Amino acid sequence: MMRFVLVGILVAMTAVIGFMTFDWYRQQNSAGPYGAPFTLVDQKGAEITEAAFRGQPSAVFFGFTHCPEVCPTTLFEIDGWLKKLGSNGENLRAYFVSVDPARDTPEILDSYIGNISDRITGITGDVDKVHAMLKSFGIYWKKVDLQGGEYTMDHFASVVLLDSEGAFAGTIAYGENADAALAKLRRLAAEG
Repeated sequence: MMRFVLVGILVAMTAVIGFMTFDWYRQQNSAGPYGAPFTLVDQKGAEITEAAFRGQPSAVFFGFTHCPEVCPTTLFEIDGWLKKLGSNGENLRAYFVSVDPARDTPEILDSYIGNISDRITGITGDVDKVHAMLKSFGIYWKKVDLQGGEYTMDHFASVVLLDSEGAFAGTIAYGENADAALAKLRRLAAEG
């Protein structure tokens, strides 16, 4: 019984945080492209810039490959949503930006994402350049030391939606209802 209460509290907190995040991003990014220009690499080692977020709507998730639950769950959900959209979502692009570029090399991202989806592009690069990109997008991340010299990453867990101009178009909160997430992606795809 206590487990169900805790899960209910967690779901309620996620919804509140998701709404607060959306409202804050909406206020901060009401017009124009989101974030500053960047030059990083994709999971194949090819250069990727902010231009990747232009010309079609995008869903961008920020996470890391050593993430125990939130990141793989979200990536599987994104892949599932894209499959459910079918031809209605062909113009949507999905990206996974590493908040742990020290460990998430292009090769590791390629293997990690390749086991989940062929529709999601991984983004990583030089630590300082990735951190600058994260800051310009207003993304929270923090290295958390663990015992034995290991560490994990605390990070923003919502999917950021960008329109075809690269402007902020909303978020999908972690754990958000699948039907609500699909409705947001359908709207985004229709605008693109």
